[in-house]
Amino acid sequence: MSDTVKKTRNGAILYDTAIVDQISERRFTARGWPDVRAVDSRLHASGRGETLIVSDGDAEFVLRHYMRGGLVRHFVNDVYFWNGEEQTRSFVEWRLLHKLHSMGLPVPRPVAARYRRNGMFYTADLMTALVPDIEPLSERILKPCDEAFWFRLGEGLHRFHEAGACHADLNAYNVQIGPQDALWLLDFDRGSLRQAGHWRQHNLARLHRSLRKVRRLDSEVTWTEHDWQQLMDGYFHASRSA
Repeated sequence: MSDTVKKTRNGAILYDTAIVDQISERRFTARGWPDVRAVDSRLHASGRGETLIVSDGDAEFVLRHYMRGGLVRHFVNDVYFWNGEEQTRSFVEWRLLHKLHSMGLPVPRPVAARYRRNGMFYTADLMTALVPDIEPLSERILKPCDEAFWFRLGEGLHRFHEAGACHADLNAYNVQIGPQDALWLLDFDRGSLRQAGHWRQHNLARLHRSLRKVRRLDSEVTWTEHDWQQLMDGYFHASRSA
């Protein structure tokens, strides 16, 4: 992977020249692509932002514009306070995904990141390679999931934690399931690499709360507390084997 920073009129673009040999600001708009479609349910709630799937006719990418969350979103939509280029949300997430991908962890490959500065504020965008045939855990649990599924899921989550990958919002939407029930994690905005600590338990507790909420919202969800215990069994089995 080769990263290059291209300066623009009011910002910069960080991109992987192994995937795209040249980049422009137009690529961060729907008009910059011959094929554009809205995300389907696989990517709903996979992070704050306006998200599109774009294609040049050969490869497909996910293009996300960063949007504010929480109470602040009622006052500002998509602007962030400027703290320097390397502190922009898009550059930070791009570089984290780059590291995780280089470790062989199942995350989307980062393609390009952009920021546009206006005085003390900036807006940001991120482009990643589309992971085909994935669905959020929130949808996968509408179908039967055996004990082995949950055990393997726990093992997979421990693999991220063992690498020090802290996901800032581990939930049933950002946890994605691919063919053969392979685990993928999306949306590492505000994520980080850390030493082992209590953040691991906080990560798992966040996912546990999310699964409980999904079950409350949809009576067809098959998930049970027994399934959670199987996940934890897989997690600690991987911990003992590490």
